[in-house]
Amino acid sequence: MLEVTALGWTLTIGVIVALLALDLTLGVLRPHVVGFREAAGWSIFYIAVAIAFGVVFASVAGWDYGTEYFAGYIVEKSLSVDNLFVFVIIMSSFAVPERYQQEVLTFGIIIALVLRVIFIVLGAALLNLFSFMFLIFGLILIYTAVQLYRHRDEDPSVEDNALVRAGRRFLPVTEDYVEGRMTTRIDGRRMVTPLFLVLLAIGSTDILFALDSIPAVFGVTEEAYIVFVANAFALLGLRALFFLVKGLLDRLVYLSTGLSVILAFIGVKLVLHWAHKAVSEAVPEVGTPVSLAVIVGILVVTTIASLIKSKRDPSLKAHAGSLHAHPEHQRQE
Repeated sequence: MLEVTALGWTLTIGVIVALLALDLTLGVLRPHVVGFREAAGWSIFYIAVAIAFGVVFASVAGWDYGTEYFAGYIVEKSLSVDNLFVFVIIMSSFAVPERYQQEVLTFGIIIALVLRVIFIVLGAALLNLFSFMFLIFGLILIYTAVQLYRHRDEDPSVEDNALVRAGRRFLPVTEDYVEGRMTTRIDGRRMVTPLFLVLLAIGSTDILFALDSIPAVFGVTEEAYIVFVANAFALLGLRALFFLVKGLLDRLVYLSTGLSVILAFIGVKLVLHWAHKAVSEAVPEVGTPVSLAVIVGILVVTTIASLIKSKRDPSLKAHAGSLHAHPEHQRQE
């Protein structure tokens, strides 16, 4: 079992907080339209930091744990791309001006990180107390994979979001973004701006993604420290990655299919792990190197197939996928 000292946790959290502060400075205190060169530079920086951390961590803790970290990081990074897809849909639905998109993304990432820390603590505690939680997590992922595959050609609807509906119904909302503020006072009356509703939509979406991503990463490692750092480094680069790939997202027509296969694979892996421990040691388990190879293979095939398909038929548009059918889609069917 991996043992991380208090100093190790402190240094890790310090690095992540420093990177978050950097992101906050760039995204909130200096709102501007992000160009391709800037987005590419920061994306390379965050990926390089994640890889450097993984190499240092592996050299200290051993490459077995290092492999688990990289597998977890790749799983979370692939799921975060789908998360970006939903961010694009939300920002388009609310017509968020480009100069405020950085602010929305930065707060969205902070919310996502806080929620994941909460779910990591709960998940680790449940797994330590009840071994059958591996079975529960596995079945959750398999169910999610099936639903995502069934509705792979749909997008989540902002209008289905209960928090957004409640906000529009019970809160006074301004018509414009009021210089990027979340609240303002008009004629002596305190009002929220559409930016507040956008953050409600993104925050509630982050909860749904945390419910999938935490069981998924526990499928490749049982170490809470690795789960935390894999999530943190995967999320930290999202702001820059959003501006780098938002034009490419529409071309990833098989993204939802690939993610559904990855979630199903990890779900089966968790079920086998539970059966190996609780039923019989004769039940085979899937090792971390195999998991890493399968996940990377699925992502490579998905990306190449998507680009080939979209090149042959430029009219095709990728979808983020949904866990349930929307009324409009049901009527079309």
